[in-house]
Formats: sequence, C-alpha cells, structure tokens
Amino acid sequence: MRRGDKELLVVGDRVLVRPEEGESRTRIGLVLPASVAERDSVRGGEVVALGPGTPLAPPQADDEEPWKARPREPRYLPMEVRIGDFALFYRKAAIELSFEEERFLVVPHGAILVLVRGTGVPDALPPEI
Repeated sequence: MRRGDKELLVVGDRVLVRPEEGESRTRIGLVLPASVAERDSVRGGEVVALGPGTPLAPPQADDEEPWKARPREPRYLPMEVRIGDFALFYRKAAIELSFEEERFLVVPHGAILVLVRGTGVPDALPPEI
C-alpha cells in the first residue's frame, strides 16, 4: 500500500485491514454504539493489503548432490484472502497501527473466521446465522 513517497509492505501470512467503524446492529435491529461493539470478540473490516503467504521450505532434490548451488526462488503457500474482501476475525489477534494518519489492523491469516466477497454483498448477515 503506497501513500505519498512511503510504502507499507505486509509480510508473511498477515493481512492489513481497514476496520469497520461506527455502530452495529443486533439481530432484532437495535443499533449498538461503537463502545458496546468493542466488547465483542469478533471484528470486521475491509482487506486493503496482504502478504505473500506462509513461506515454504525449498524442495529437496534426491538425485542431485546437496552441495551444488541451485537457484532458490522463495515459495509461499497462498492465502484465500483477496484485496477488497470483508473479513471477520478475532479481535484479540489483531494489532492496531497508524500509517499516514489512518488506522489499520494487522491480522494473521489464521485469525480470520469468514470472508465476504463479491458484488452485491448484503449490509447485514441473515438472522439464522
């Protein structure tokens, strides 16, 4: 993510999230202020950047001599997350940071519970969930 002449790079299996701000609704339509919503164990936000994934060890070649120099390109286990997804994640796993006066959360891939992706995403989850 680039802001002016600075670039914020996300490393490993971490995801940069712009947290959802403001009020949230209960299943019956009550509006909860942000102070009450902060006590919940789950939080949500829009994914704005992500790391390359979990690094993998280089492949072992059985037939070659181990001391020979081989070109090594880093390999990563890809993540399911995409930029623009709405992620619900464990609040306690997120780390808050500020970059160019904007607040973000860094969330490990393993702390993400669900993703909402695509066009026509509803504003609220169905009540049966």
